[in-house]
Amino acid sequence: MTSVVGKLVVLSAPSGSGKTSIAKAILQRFPRMTFSVSATTRPMRPGETHGKDYFFLTKADFQKRIASGELVEWEEIYTNFYGTLKREVDRALAHGNVMLFDVDVKGALSIKKMYPKESVLIFVRTPSVDELRKRLESRKTEDQSTIERRMARVPMELEAGKQFDHTVVNDDLQRAIDEVTAIVQKQVKFDAGKV
Repeated sequence: MTSVVGKLVVLSAPSGSGKTSIAKAILQRFPRMTFSVSATTRPMRPGETHGKDYFFLTKADFQKRIASGELVEWEEIYTNFYGTLKREVDRALAHGNVMLFDVDVKGALSIKKMYPKESVLIFVRTPSVDELRKRLESRKTEDQSTIERRMARVPMELEAGKQFDHTVVNDDLQRAIDEVTAIVQKQVKFDAGKV
């Protein structure tokens, strides 16, 4: 059996582009892949679990971790902090694991900067900005002011996405999942049947 070299597969996208749905499908296709659980200070949503969906931290605890250099990347978005715990990434790489990330664009670029050889960045986008707005509104998980804040970030996110290794347009979810699967297989050198 060939040992798998540790790799960081980083998915990023404007909110509402479908990256979380794609991430869940990729984890099903590659069951031995580890999911990078982000830390956040935002409130837990119904159905979420601490340590599985996010590490839910207080703002004081999160800021303490920033000060002590325990985060690979972090950002304050919409008054809440989000970030990736360095110990989780280092542990995955040390064991030769493949870790999947679902993070914002700035976080993705920070991961690439810290782990340039180990990471592959995949930017997911909708066919158009209008389509993105429709998807955000149809989710009915945020109020209009939150949607407007998310939309205000889109130009910056699309610009940052140009620095990614791959771009996948999610105009059809199944096709986008297949495209990300193909990228993972090529980058990580394993197939869905073995992982």
